[in-house]
Amino acid sequence: MIEDLKKNYGSLFEPALIDEINKVGLLLEVPEGEDLIRPGQYIKSMPLLLSGSIKIMRPDSEGDELLLYHIEKGDTCAMTMTCCLGHTKSEIHAVAETSAKLLMIPIAKMEEWSSTYKSWRNFVFNSYHARMMEMLESIDNIAFNNMDERLENYLDQKIKILNSKHIYTTHKDIASDLHTSRVVISRLLKKMEKDHKIKLHRSFVEVL
Repeated sequence: MIEDLKKNYGSLFEPALIDEINKVGLLLEVPEGEDLIRPGQYIKSMPLLLSGSIKIMRPDSEGDELLLYHIEKGDTCAMTMTCCLGHTKSEIHAVAETSAKLLMIPIAKMEEWSSTYKSWRNFVFNSYHARMMEMLESIDNIAFNNMDERLENYLDQKIKILNSKHIYTTHKDIASDLHTSRVVISRLLKKMEKDHKIKLHRSFVEVL
């Protein structure tokens, strides 16, 4: 675990902090598609992502969800930190986009390190800023882009996260992430295929 820590966070944290994280962190391995956080839960620890990708979604009153942002290795989740420090219930749904490995940090240590290590304070502030900018980008995407553009942006983001132009997903899952209907997504994907931007296969979308 110490090698994963040094690889992903060694450039951010001093050796003393890396050693402390290694001592108190709880290693958690999560398979693809498994829930990490459900709305209404109290969160007792903060995740540091060692590998994989986690998608953070916001549910509405009818049970539908909107994709807010992804966290990847070397990241943490600002919404999780807010719930931890404020001792409030989660208002997000976190799901493993791919199989992931996380290190869970207890709340007490989060607060202690904020006063002990400047690198930890900087990491927390920078993480808040990065996630906030991603959420603003999501809001802009919804407010100013039509669904065609949102779908193309979504597929581009998937390519970066998965490091592959073969995106294994369903029309229903894409519709859920973009908060629209499966019929709309199917129609737009067919249009993209006709325009030679993608090729549709039985179990995946190939971006050309």
